[in-house]
Amino acid sequence: MAQVKRIRRNVSGIILLDKPKGFSSNAALQKVRWLLNAEKAGHTGSLDPLATGVLPLCFGEATKFSQYLLDADKGYETVMQLGVTTTTADAEGEVLERREVTVGRADIEAVLPRFRGEISQIPPMYSALKRDGQPLYKLARAGEIVEREARSVTIARLELLVCESAQARLAVACSKGTYIRTLVEDIGQILGCGAHVAELRRTQAGPFSLAQTVSLDELEQAHAEGGNEAVDQFLLPSDSGLEHWPLLQFSEHSAFYWLHGQPVRAPDAPKFGMVRVQDHNGRFIGIGEVSEDGRIAPRRLIRSE
Repeated sequence: MAQVKRIRRNVSGIILLDKPKGFSSNAALQKVRWLLNAEKAGHTGSLDPLATGVLPLCFGEATKFSQYLLDADKGYETVMQLGVTTTTADAEGEVLERREVTVGRADIEAVLPRFRGEISQIPPMYSALKRDGQPLYKLARAGEIVEREARSVTIARLELLVCESAQARLAVACSKGTYIRTLVEDIGQILGCGAHVAELRRTQAGPFSLAQTVSLDELEQAHAEGGNEAVDQFLLPSDSGLEHWPLLQFSEHSAFYWLHGQPVRAPDAPKFGMVRVQDHNGRFIGIGEVSEDGRIAPRRLIRSE
């Protein structure tokens, strides 16, 4: 008997998931996509399976703007386990070495200023970065270590929240591309006892915070009670991650030409940069960039319903 192909729904928006521990970012995305029965989906930067917290999931037209959330600053709370180093720099790796912990709160606080501001990081082997088309973590699992170039990242906040025995809880605000595992490992090295990430929770992703998230259990309960459509209540607008951008509203005439790929002029437009655009009815129709001649050039357009 032929299998009936599932017809997916054309839904658009962002769901802010509080990713549960043990799920890869893609597994979490596919689960929520199934609950929505969404046609198109994408996430905005991976969280390790060990990690929990803010994971913006984009559906439909919102996937066109996922790159801007991927590029956004992030916030984390992490528990640093002192005295133990692992192959992956987190609790999922094999133990490499155990050392006695003789440092305390004052020692940790004395080291943290070295890691604030712009710093250089070497990405870990257990990461999704690719070398010759292969993710580094696959090479690492095969026992291969390759040279990685150091990257410049910015740590805007690094604060010691709690220090108990051989564990320390840190709050971190950082630029995209920052590896918290590497940060913790480097701090442990300076302290002389080694360290790895025991827990990691993302508290902020661009403009989004934990307070705005929904759990997988809540989504599953809504689906159980009302099907795919009941999950729609958790969808935020496709441009909700860009609300800090200037907003322009076009006339009906300007919107028509802009949606057909033509740059147009708009009153009160900024002199440069990216903007959100609404049509004369207040509907979000895409993002644009102010060109040198002052016109708004379309960059990503929303498909008409």
